[in-house]
Amino acid sequence: MASLKFITLALVSFCFFTLSCVATDVSYDGTAILINGERRLLISGAIHYPRSTPEMWPELMQKAKEGGLNTIETYVFWNAHEPRRREYNFQGHLDLVRFMKTVHAAGLYAVLRIGPYVCAEWNYGGFPIWLEQLPGVELRTDNAVYKNEMQNFTTLIVETMKQEKLFAPQGGPIILAQIENEYGNIQWAFGDAGKKYVKWCASLAESYNLGIPWIMCQQDDAPAPLISTCNGYYCDNWTPKTPNIPKMWTENWSGWYKNWGASDPHRPAEDVAYAVARFFQRSGTFTNYYMYHGGTNFGRSSGGPYITTTYDYDAPLDEYGNVRQPKWGHLKQLHEAILSMEKQVTYGVRTSFDHGNGVWATKYQYEDTAGCFISNVNMTDATVYFEGNEYHLPGWSVSVLPDCKQVVHNTAKITTQSSLMEKKANKAENQPEAIKWVWKAEQFKDVATGKKVDLTANKLLEQVSTTMDASDYLWYTTSVDIAEGSPLLSQDTKVHVNTTGHGLHAFVNGRFVGTQYRLRDSFEFVFEAPVQHHLKKGKNYISILSATVGLPNYGPRFEKAVAGIVGGPVMLINGNNTIDLSSNKWSYKIGLDGEDKELYSDTAPIDKSWHSEDLPTNRLMVWYKAAFKAPLGTETVVVDLGSMGKGAAWINGHSIGRYWANFSVQTDGCPACDYKGNYAAWKCTTGCGASSQQWYHVPRSFFKTDNNVITLFEEFGGNPAEVSFRTVTVGTACASVPEGKTLELSCTGGRTFSEIQFASYGDASGSCGSFSEVTCASETALSAVQKACLGKTSCAIEVSDAVLGAGTCSKDVSKNLVVQAAC
Repeated sequence: MASLKFITLALVSFCFFTLSCVATDVSYDGTAILINGERRLLISGAIHYPRSTPEMWPELMQKAKEGGLNTIETYVFWNAHEPRRREYNFQGHLDLVRFMKTVHAAGLYAVLRIGPYVCAEWNYGGFPIWLEQLPGVELRTDNAVYKNEMQNFTTLIVETMKQEKLFAPQGGPIILAQIENEYGNIQWAFGDAGKKYVKWCASLAESYNLGIPWIMCQQDDAPAPLISTCNGYYCDNWTPKTPNIPKMWTENWSGWYKNWGASDPHRPAEDVAYAVARFFQRSGTFTNYYMYHGGTNFGRSSGGPYITTTYDYDAPLDEYGNVRQPKWGHLKQLHEAILSMEKQVTYGVRTSFDHGNGVWATKYQYEDTAGCFISNVNMTDATVYFEGNEYHLPGWSVSVLPDCKQVVHNTAKITTQSSLMEKKANKAENQPEAIKWVWKAEQFKDVATGKKVDLTANKLLEQVSTTMDASDYLWYTTSVDIAEGSPLLSQDTKVHVNTTGHGLHAFVNGRFVGTQYRLRDSFEFVFEAPVQHHLKKGKNYISILSATVGLPNYGPRFEKAVAGIVGGPVMLINGNNTIDLSSNKWSYKIGLDGEDKELYSDTAPIDKSWHSEDLPTNRLMVWYKAAFKAPLGTETVVVDLGSMGKGAAWINGHSIGRYWANFSVQTDGCPACDYKGNYAAWKCTTGCGASSQQWYHVPRSFFKTDNNVITLFEEFGGNPAEVSFRTVTVGTACASVPEGKTLELSCTGGRTFSEIQFASYGDASGSCGSFSEVTCASETALSAVQKACLGKTSCAIEVSDAVLGAGTCSKDVSKNLVVQAAC
């Protein structure tokens, strides 16, 4: 009873705080989602709670709301909440109830995508590893074992939300829920059983009687009353196959994820805005940015394989939660323009006018008001005459006219701030010099000689089903007797390992013989290395440390993919003399000795086994620890691991994820970017020739007031002496705004403008960091900008002759105020 009383009091307090625990009716018709009987335009953004921290959530919600969103979406991550069958975890950054209450407190709606398969570039697609090990199970199909587990978890989530009164009819924020996820993309692989499964999913969802609509994304045959929705870069041309449901876009891809060894994908703000405006022009009424904040794959949560620790996604809020400009601001302006037409778009009569050559005007007439869109799907500019007025449209753009007369937003014309972010040195201490490291080698002698064993088998086992994904690492050890005079003791003897990876380190008699990781696009590889100098007469131990880098998360039956050295073969080869060791007795040790001893814990003692002298660099399999002072202030913090190889990192016992800093991106393949034309992940990339990921996010909630400790496990070899912490902030702010508008700039973290590096009111050209005047400008613009901005955290300047001076430009020149300022 005490716990029930606490829950009730907490809920009352929460309702009092938000003043919004009022029952909300949610339904839909053929046009839109209805909130209390009113059609609504819903602009949503995905923020995944496990990829951030509870301390970050309020600010993320506030920035989303300021950016023009009225809804927040999240997946629910089954394997995070139920890592072992019937053992649940909803603590810390997995506190889904707290996350939903934070959404509610911000005055936002919520979309709960339960799945419970999520994809999301998340380890194993969100499925618990134990699920695949259940006898008779087959995932995502008409299978009784799987359906029982899926129903158990889905019911747990639904009942938890109900208990906390978080569904809209209870006065909570959740207006939509999702069952399954993108099943239509892979349903073909399951035949009739897949069709039965879809019907079962729909029946399960409806059985909860939540009083809100359920959706199934990418599911054309979603049974009524469930709503089928679209995912993709563009959904303007998509039409629901089922009649009388609204046109909804559950995943509006704001960018793309990143792989180890691949360049950084960027989706231009102009193209994202174009896709959104086209969607609403063509009868769409719900869009959800995937992602609005991507965040960080803490721990071992990244999937793939080979998904990086950063899940930045080029989203409007960057990995650390900072506003990404100009994307955030450009979309904010678009949202304001579209939402100002909400009644017209949701209740108006829609009429489209074909102006030829890919130019369309659309009018939504509602009573005596109207709102309009004009779009140009071509690469070249166009001039349009519409309802007595002339409009100029850049190629691949949409103009929004809330009154069908004046353009308030064009998707190709960015007038908001552009920010160049900087990583500033830690002012709390002089790093990296002040960081004093201690170290100890990973202990594996007993493992490599078969003395430390978790299990044995007379075959080569699959890695994930053996480790149950408790670690990235699995030791395979066997022995072989070699007689005196054997050809294997002569020159040219090799160990040969066929593996499904993702990588391995090989040892003979405890001595290292070689390392290999798979290439970017190959899940299998063959490792060979000379071993004749390590073999001896009598018993020899062959040990292989197999490693994974995230598990698959997408595709039909992705859970059947194997990892490790399953099947082999593993052989010793010298010419025609071969010993196949695959059917030997193999000993298995799960994980590392340092993992078993929890050397990463903030309470792990630094005893005599740790060394402070002769700090090793470029040495295989070493643990490092150091005390450090956290950066001052409130700005986001990153740690520079660019001098390291591959491994994992912890701050005060909190895992900040895998690192793989020495996996460099190929030097070519980063083309110049043009926002025009259909986007693909390879189209606009940066980072060629650089580290896959140099900087790693450290949430400030991971720090202590003092006595902070960083722990690294280095697998390949690196140099911790160059590791340092930095803060991320706006270093340079730029904007280009036409005459008649207002230019707005701001710094972050309480910083002020220290220098106006460029200011021109005329026909300046270029981009942030490389502006130049062309033919004409005002001589007084610089002083006007300096007066308005220097010493301030933000400033706003009316772009007019009266404020900036007329200058030397002729009347036929379209003047812009262009400013670049240092924070």
